[in-house]
Amino acid sequence: MDVKIEDSWKGKLQTEFDKPYFQQLTNFVKGAYTNNTIYPPGKLIFNAFDRCTFDNVKVVILGQDPYHGPGQANGLCFSVNDGVQYPPSLQNIFKEIAQDLGKPIPDTGNLERWADQGVLLLNATLTVEAHKAGSHQKKGWEEFTDAVIKKVSDEKEGVVFILWGSYAQKKGAIIDTKKHLVLKSPHPSPLSAHRGFFGNGHFSKANEYLQQQGKEPIEW
Repeated sequence: MDVKIEDSWKGKLQTEFDKPYFQQLTNFVKGAYTNNTIYPPGKLIFNAFDRCTFDNVKVVILGQDPYHGPGQANGLCFSVNDGVQYPPSLQNIFKEIAQDLGKPIPDTGNLERWADQGVLLLNATLTVEAHKAGSHQKKGWEEFTDAVIKKVSDEKEGVVFILWGSYAQKKGAIIDTKKHLVLKSPHPSPLSAHRGFFGNGHFSKANEYLQQQGKEPIEW
C-alpha cells in the first residue's frame, strides 16, 4: 500500500503498510474524514515523521491522542499551531523546562522546532474526531505506533524515550533499556503534574545523555 510519508520512514514501515490491519485502518480514517470533522488536517497525520526522519531521531516523546479542539492539533504530540492558547499539559511542560533549564516560556506552543532537531513527537493514535477524545482508539493506530517504537528501539542506539504517565509507560515496555535511556514520570496534566512531573528534570537529563553519546543537545 502506498502511504504518503517521509521516505526514510516509508522504507522502514512498508511491511506495516502492507498488513491487513493497516488497510482496514486506512479505510476507517478515509471514511471518518469524509463524514466528520477530524483532527489533525489530513495532510498533517504523519507530520511527526515528515518533520523528523528516521536517521535524525534522537528523542521520542509519547503522547496518547491528538487534541480534539478546532485549530489545535498539528500532528505532533503535545504541540499546537502558532497562535493557539496552550492546553494545560503543554503549559506545564513549558513550566518544567523553565524550572529545569532556566528558559523563558516560549511565544508559541508549536513544537515543530523540536521535531526539526530530532524529537519524534509521537501520539499513540494519530487521528481523532472533533470534540470526542479517544474516538479513534482501537482502530489500528496503536498497532502501527507500537511498530514504530519497536523499529526505533531495535534499529537505533542511544535514543532518549520520554514516557509521561502510565499509558505511555505501558506502551514503552517494548523499548530495549540496555541500548536507550528511558525517562519516566507522571503525566504533565494538571491532575498529575504535582505528583512528580514537576521537578523530573527530563529535559536536562535528555541533553546530558545525548552529549555523552556525542550528539547535539536539543534546544528545548
